Amino acid sequence: MLHLTHLTREDTAPALDERMAAQDRVADLNTRYRHFGTSYLLEAVLTRDIFDRVAMVSSFGADSAVLLHLIAQIDRDVPVLFIDTALLFEETLTYQQTLADHLGLTNVKVLRASKRTVEAVDPYSALRFSNPDACCALRKTQPLNDALSGYDAWITGRKRHQAQTRQGLHYFDLDEGTARIKINPLIDWKPARIAAHLDTHKLPRHPLVARGYPSIGCAPCTTRVAQGEDPRAGRWRNSEKTECGLH
Repeated sequence: MLHLTHLTREDTAPALDERMAAQDRVADLNTRYRHFGTSYLLEAVLTRDIFDRVAMVSSFGADSAVLLHLIAQIDRDVPVLFIDTALLFEETLTYQQTLADHLGLTNVKVLRASKRTVEAVDPYSALRFSNPDACCALRKTQPLNDALSGYDAWITGRKRHQAQTRQGLHYFDLDEGTARIKINPLIDWKPARIAAHLDTHKLPRHPLVARGYPSIGCAPCTTRVAQGEDPRAGRWRNSEKTECGLH
């Protein structure tokens, strides 16, 4: 049987000097671009050869249309990595196709854990009950790590207002355990600005948002959120888990 300890970055961890050099580069980029707005930052990242290869990682979730729309205005052929965990809502799978078609995205790559690996580690799809972190590692983190191996940077949709753990976000940070850089163009976008952008550009909405799901993950681990609750309260409810492990 394949052991869960295999689903780590240890075998490909960069040397300490490479990590330190990447950390210095992150600090330099944050100093250079800290006064840029989102659109100018994205244009710089995608057109000025700051990085050799850049991908966007999108869940095609509640707010995803904003960043995908901004990127599509610059380059519709940017690789967009979408992780299909085989546990997503059917609405998310449909929305992924609808939004990609609407924006004219030409390079969406659907990532999945191999059937052989899933059958070896989680043959009964019960891992999420006993070890949700391991389930996320199997179905999300490892497939993404494998896909990102050819890129030196990736774009995320993280925002400071989403969680206490994200309040200190900058435009650039280092991907944990690697020398790869994460780019966070929407750090200062709050819900009102996101809603205004969606409305102004008449972007398709994820259908589950109107049904009480302001933050959408895998179906078994996502519940509706009551009025007044934190938007991410429905993710891994009644659990100390707050992140899937991608960040």
